Amino acid sequence: MSKHIFALILLFFVILGLVACNNFGSNDVIKIGISQLAEHAALDSAREGFIEALEEAGYKDGENIKLDFQNAQGDINNAQTIARKFADENMDMILAIATPAAEAAANVTSDIPILITAVTDPIEAGLTENLESPTANVTGTTDMNPVKEQIELLAELIPTAKNIGILYNAGEINSQVQVDIAKDIVSDMGLNLIEATVSNTSEVSQATQSLMGRVDAIYVPTDNTIVSSIGAVIKVSNDHNIPVIGSERGQVDAGAVAVKGIDYKLLGKQTGEIAVKILKDGKTPKDLPIEDTKDIIFIINKKAAKDLGVEISAELEAAADEVIE
Repeated sequence: MSKHIFALILLFFVILGLVACNNFGSNDVIKIGISQLAEHAALDSAREGFIEALEEAGYKDGENIKLDFQNAQGDINNAQTIARKFADENMDMILAIATPAAEAAANVTSDIPILITAVTDPIEAGLTENLESPTANVTGTTDMNPVKEQIELLAELIPTAKNIGILYNAGEINSQVQVDIAKDIVSDMGLNLIEATVSNTSEVSQATQSLMGRVDAIYVPTDNTIVSSIGAVIKVSNDHNIPVIGSERGQVDAGAVAVKGIDYKLLGKQTGEIAVKILKDGKTPKDLPIEDTKDIIFIINKKAAKDLGVEISAELEAAADEVIE
């Protein structure tokens, strides 16, 4: 066999191997690491939606994929440890749920495809320079809230509200972005925004208590620390007859009066559908834009509203996607 023919054969098998690797060959068990910042209804739902999308595309845990779920328990240091573990184990893909988990993953690998969800501002978080054309190995979905619509909903439901409380962890970039937006909106509406910040879940009840007597209603953004203890926010607020307006489904399920925002299960599923394009179609993160949520939901908790004396007009109730009786 001549050297030229041998070289051509060798080149053919190298290319074949690269194609098989890029498309995650059918005989491979694909390793996907899931790093979730904390366990609460929103982030849990995002994970469930992601897995559901994979299953619908034929990727099932224990069969042709192996999922390694790790929970950082709300600790950024834990998120960093999880990210290093996934990189060391050479995962085929990483799902990072929430901004700190995404930042940790992006800091340890530039090769493994990273899918993100529940990340409010990927650019501000340094995950990409462009949403339409990701500049690194990161793609997925954002959970940027319709903050303006949420605060307008609060004003419509509680027209006498002049002072609006907002609870958040100032250490979460995603929360600070939403608070800055809320400040401008509230100012334009001639209202006052009163802030209460926390650094961990143990401070949530006390921070909520600090707003009592100073606010007419509370707005809760998609802050992981606050949402992890949303029950404490609802309890303190209910005890003082202060309505809470939320930003995602889990909050209204917990007792907030209403929400016009994100259904995290649908957001996670949308992320999973992007992941399938990488697994099945051989796309790379740079080929796939980081998407906004396709589904904004409007839910009214009629029972909570009644208990707090908040009147729900027939028009508003008819406009809701769901009413909790």
